[in-house]
Amino acid sequence: MADTAMSGAGTTGGDDPLQRAIWRLRSRGCWTDAAALLTAHQEDAGAAVQRTALLVERCLFTGQGWAEAEDALRVAEAVAGDDDERGAAACERGHLAYAATVLGVRDRSDEARSALGRAAALLSPGSRTRPLLDFRRGLVAEHLADAPQSARPAYRRAHAGAAANGDTLLLSFTWRHLAALALRDGEVAEARKGFAESLRIREELGFLVGTAPALAALAEAEPEPEASRLRAEAHRLFHLLGGIPTWLADQLHPRPSLPDPA
Repeated sequence: MADTAMSGAGTTGGDDPLQRAIWRLRSRGCWTDAAALLTAHQEDAGAAVQRTALLVERCLFTGQGWAEAEDALRVAEAVAGDDDERGAAACERGHLAYAATVLGVRDRSDEARSALGRAAALLSPGSRTRPLLDFRRGLVAEHLADAPQSARPAYRRAHAGAAANGDTLLLSFTWRHLAALALRDGEVAEARKGFAESLRIREELGFLVGTAPALAALAEAEPEPEASRLRAEAHRLFHLLGGIPTWLADQLHPRPSLPDPA
C-alpha cells in the first residue's frame, strides 16, 4: 500500500504547545484524540483542514472512521474563505476519495481526480499546500491509474517543494515513493538509498506509526539477513501499535513488493 502524507498537520509542533500535543498523538496513531484538540478551533479554516487531514489519515491507516472524516471535511469546505483555503479543502476531499478507492471501500476514483484537479486550479503557485497536492496526484497516478510514468514527475515536484518548504515529514514520503518506483525499475541501489532516507527521517521525527512501513519498504531492497531483521523490527512495531497500519500485515513476509497506498 502507499503511505499517505499529511503536511503541516502537527509535524513536531515547534514552539506551539497545541501543535506539539497534536504531533505526539498523531505520531502514535491516536488520530481521533489529536483531532479532538482542534474541535474548538474548527471555525478557523486552517484548523478545520488540519482536523480533516488527521481523520483522513486515520481512515487510510485503519480502514475506519469514514463518516467522521466526511463530517470534518464538510466543515472545512464550509469555513474556507479564499481560494487557497478552498484549494486545501479540495486537496483533502481528493485524498479521502483516494483512500476509499485504494482500500476497496468504494470506487471514488473520479471524485479523487476531480477534487485534486480543483485544488490545483485554486491553490496559488507558491502555496505551501502545493507540494502535498503534487504528492497526492502522484499517488492517484500510481495506484489508481497504474501510470508510474506520470507519478514520478509528480513525486519529484513534491520532493523539491517539500525541501524548499522545510517539510521534512513530506520528504519522508517522497523519498519512499520515488524509491518504490526505482525498485520497480530494477534500480536497487537508488531504491535502497531512498528507503533508507525515509526511515531515517521518520525515526528522527519520532513518527512511530510510519516507521514500520518504512522498515518493511527498506527490507524489499536489502539482501538477507538484513531484510529479515528489518521485517522483524517492522513486525514488532506493527503489533506494538495494535496492527496499524492495517494494510501492512501482508508486507511483513518475504514476498514480492506490494503497492503501498499511503
